[in-house]
Amino acid sequence: MTLAPGLHAQLLIMVETEDTAVKVGSGDVPVLGTPRLLALAEQATVQAVADALAPGETSVGTRVALEHLAASPVGTHIEISAELTEVNGRRLVFAFTARDRHTTVATGTIERVVVDRERFLSRLTR
Repeated sequence: MTLAPGLHAQLLIMVETEDTAVKVGSGDVPVLGTPRLLALAEQATVQAVADALAPGETSVGTRVALEHLAASPVGTHIEISAELTEVNGRRLVFAFTARDRHTTVATGTIERVVVDRERFLSRLTR
């Protein structure tokens, strides 16, 4: 498989107490927290290209645009979909959407860059 627009993945979750703004520290209401929503969207992008990357490659996030449009209380089922829309060399652009049964919860884009895992890790300083 090669990296090409159209690769996609979907996640289905039920909002749990651990996913709420209260628990993740982004607010004081018991609804899906934006940081948790973003983490789920990023997880979907990773899954979308996992089988298309060469051995030893991974992708890292570089840019995010997210519109959190509707609150989702504990118990709400949310489907997060991500699709690879653009490949420009090592740069990957994804569109994502999160929906519950009634409405669009969030939309946005995530950019990632394909890197060699070992080389990337060897450049880290402590």
